[in-house]
Amino acid sequence: MVTTESGHIPVERAESESRRVHKPITSGHSIGRRAGIEDTRDRLRLFLPCSPSVSPATKRERLRSCGSSLYPRSATMPSDLAKKKAAKKKEAAKARQRTKKPDELTDEMNGEDRSDGDENGVASLTKEIDEFELKKTEARAVTGVLASHPNSTDVHISSLSLTFHGQELLSDTSLELNSGRRYGLIGLNGTGKSMLLSAIGYREVPVPEHIDIYHLTREMSPSDKTALQCVMEVDEERIQLEKEAERLAHEDSECEKLMSLYERLEELDADKAEVRASRILHGLGFTAAMQRKKLKDFSGGWRMRVALARALFIKPFMLLLDEPTNHLDLDACVWLEEELKQFRRILVLISHSQDFLNGVCTNIIHLQQRKLKYYTGNYDQYIKTREELEENQMKRYNWEQDQITHMKNYIARFGHGSAKLARQAQSKEKTLQKMVASGLTERVVNDKTLSFCFPPCGKIPPPVIMVQNVSFKYSDDAPHIYTNLEFGIDLDTRVALVGPNGAGKSTLLKLLTGELLPTDGMIRKHSHVKIGRYHQHLTEQLELDLSPLEYMMKCYPEIKEKEEMRKIIGRYGLTGKQQVSPIRNLSDGQKCRVCFAWLAWQNAHMLFLDEPTNHLDIETIDALADAINEFEGGMMLVSHDFRLIQQVAQEIWVCEKKTITKWNRDILAYKEHLKCKIDKQTHAI
Repeated sequence: MVTTESGHIPVERAESESRRVHKPITSGHSIGRRAGIEDTRDRLRLFLPCSPSVSPATKRERLRSCGSSLYPRSATMPSDLAKKKAAKKKEAAKARQRTKKPDELTDEMNGEDRSDGDENGVASLTKEIDEFELKKTEARAVTGVLASHPNSTDVHISSLSLTFHGQELLSDTSLELNSGRRYGLIGLNGTGKSMLLSAIGYREVPVPEHIDIYHLTREMSPSDKTALQCVMEVDEERIQLEKEAERLAHEDSECEKLMSLYERLEELDADKAEVRASRILHGLGFTAAMQRKKLKDFSGGWRMRVALARALFIKPFMLLLDEPTNHLDLDACVWLEEELKQFRRILVLISHSQDFLNGVCTNIIHLQQRKLKYYTGNYDQYIKTREELEENQMKRYNWEQDQITHMKNYIARFGHGSAKLARQAQSKEKTLQKMVASGLTERVVNDKTLSFCFPPCGKIPPPVIMVQNVSFKYSDDAPHIYTNLEFGIDLDTRVALVGPNGAGKSTLLKLLTGELLPTDGMIRKHSHVKIGRYHQHLTEQLELDLSPLEYMMKCYPEIKEKEEMRKIIGRYGLTGKQQVSPIRNLSDGQKCRVCFAWLAWQNAHMLFLDEPTNHLDIETIDALADAINEFEGGMMLVSHDFRLIQQVAQEIWVCEKKTITKWNRDILAYKEHLKCKIDKQTHAI
């Protein structure tokens, strides 16, 4: 999926690419910057430009006609030849799928899915997600006016409004994105952050045509291509650019565009392309051997890393990242933070990690009360500036309210008195009218605070879980994940597991819960211990057609009263309509809250939390940290969020080299250790 300077993609590539555009995309969507290449127009898949007034019917037709990751600007539909080729490839794919074997055992080692891959299942899931994304796009309405110069590298949109299913998410606000800035988009779950990014990516707002956009949405589809090949595909853009540059070299009026093409060609230097692609993959955790593995042999999390690597390799003018750290370990998070610091165009990212926002962002956009508010600096500077502004705002508000109260009392008391007092009362009434007409200061509206709760679990005597000389591997011919583990955990255990992906952090939690059995050794558990496990795929087990209220009533039939269950769900930030709407209509963060409500009412003695912060907003993560600290039982945590680990973990265990070792310093020291390690590896490449 390669962005060309013309904004077009060849049909042959489009058919083989994962769907990144209006059909939900495996790796992202990218929008070309330059005018079309005339001599290759018949071979390009073209697409109508989006506009704020696009009708749902038009959106539907565009989505179904596009199979690439690009948003080209031209208005030609796919040729008959392209349609015939697409039909033949679909038939061939179906024939291949009929010969595929069912899934075998999944191996977590090196992120590898050791099955041949159930391509029918993947295709079915992809189709379902595509249809869901299509419905979301049709249900979204966006209006806005381009306020910046059409040829500017900055994007200023005024009078921006966005509605979804009739619910107003943005109202008459402005979008301001300046070249060279890295923006962190923050706000409570459900306020519309991801929806805004999607609207920008689908070019439903009037972004200038010369600005190409890459919106990373989800992982690459399984295929026979290697990870390195998938990233290197972008180099095909170089060939198209060279043809375009040759054509423009004979046109004096196109000097500026030609210079831009030469700059882009320099970025895509073929001699350095493979080295750069390999460096990016290595930074995201791919060894040299993994870079040569086929995509179908990777799990979804690793295919997401490939998609992220493509985005970084392409270097679009505008890069949109929605929770890019969700599938990364701490090592990769540190590397990505350092990599994004070097991004010199327009970056907009949504992240729940304060630490990551502090390291990457030059500006913060706060989505609150259907408005976009802008702050200079990283997240910590945003907090400080916001507190100062809100303090001054409240002082102004209180002064105005005191003045209004005083004038109203004076008018009521002396308005009908002597002529002199009546004139003074009239004067104050005019002053009051002027104050109201010029606009009064609004009261500061604080974000809703959540209060998570894990109910009391009761005490059980130690040892709760004993691990005795445990070794584990997924199959006889697979390497060991762990060898000779010896440790115990009790109700006072508060441990964070860290280490690279594939080291076995999630595997260890599965061993402790009994989902996996040791190859050698023994795991002893107290007969009365109850373990509650939260993992990053838990939301996929929700029944999407049920409401949160119906789902919880079904899971816990002993709670008979709906009002009692409503109170329980309300503790996790789901109120009013959210409790009775189908779960499929909730945001990812709201779905996670349903999972936490479900988890809490298991009354577990031990909480095993595997990436619990994915899709949660910062305020919810703070509420989760408070709940964990107040919890009476034990806790083991796997997370890429340095701040959460700092808040709740009393010990840090490093999973690496088939064993577990205790880190004797805090998590911030561990982060510095990772930075030094990455620097050494970078210089060694």
